[in-house]
This record gives sequence, C-alpha cells and structure tokens, in this order.
Amino acid sequence: MLAGFAACVPLANWLIENVGVTCVPDGPCLVPVAPGLDAPSGVLVIGIALVLRDFVQRYLGIRWAMVAIGIGAVLSLLTASPGLVLASVVAFVVSETIDLAVYTPIVKRSLAWAVLASGVAGSVADSFVFVWLAFGTLDYVPGQVVGKLWASLLGFAALAAIRGRAQAFASRS
Repeated sequence: MLAGFAACVPLANWLIENVGVTCVPDGPCLVPVAPGLDAPSGVLVIGIALVLRDFVQRYLGIRWAMVAIGIGAVLSLLTASPGLVLASVVAFVVSETIDLAVYTPIVKRSLAWAVLASGVAGSVADSFVFVWLAFGTLDYVPGQVVGKLWASLLGFAALAAIRGRAQAFASRS
C-alpha cells in the first residue's frame, strides 16, 4: 500500500502531461469522467491514491503517509515539470490534512464510511488547490471532483463488500 501510494504521485503527474483523449496546449491532457465532463488524466490515479492514503494512514500512521508523499514528490521530479510537482505536493498536503480531520473520528465507527467521507473531503480540497496551482484556472475542478468521487465510491463499495463477506464468514464459523 505504501509503495502504491507513493507511486501514484509521479504516475498521475506523468499522465497529466502525456496521456489523454485530448491534450490542451500549455495545459493538461484530459480524459472524460462523465458525459460532457473532462478532467486532467492524473485523476485516474489520484482517486486511487486517496483510498490508498486512508489505508496507509490506518495501518502505518500519518507519518508514513507524509513520507510516501515526499517520495512521490521526489520521483515526480523525474517525470514531470517542477510547477506540476509543486502543485501536486501542495494539494496532497492540504488534502492529507483535511483527510486526517475527517477520516480519524469516523474510522472508529466505520472504515467504509470513513474512506467515503474523507475521500469526498480530500478530493474537493485536492481538486481546487491542484487545478488552481497547476493550471491557473478552476475550469477543471468539476471533472477532477467527479473523477475522484468515482474512485472513492468504488473504494467504499469494495470495503463494504469485503466487510460483508468477512461478517458472513464469521457468522458461519
């Protein structure tokens, strides 16, 4: 989980500058996330990163999550422009702080709900900060948020299903 989370940062930055259905001159490469709504292609990975971050935080602690962000930032310098790397790191630190504030009190009651709620809060914060710093516009924020919410919902559904199977297995024992 730690390696996957750290790898998400440089991979997302590389995607934004190199892979998409359309690439905006002096801007991001875009992918569709809903009918009529595009987002920078890194959203495909960052949505997963938000879920992985929750697991890293849960099992290794906030320090390791911050270490993974740092490792990802250093690796990003090999794959992306410095301005994009700076925008990524600032956005991750802001969203990590918000994620911590949302995830920590909820996880005591429900891991699945904590992942969903912190994913929503983190994705909105990350989207505004990253898009503004990286591209000087908020035009891509709706697509960023929707793309990340898809990943958070998938993470929520997967956790709910895993928990349901574990409970069903435990009740048969």
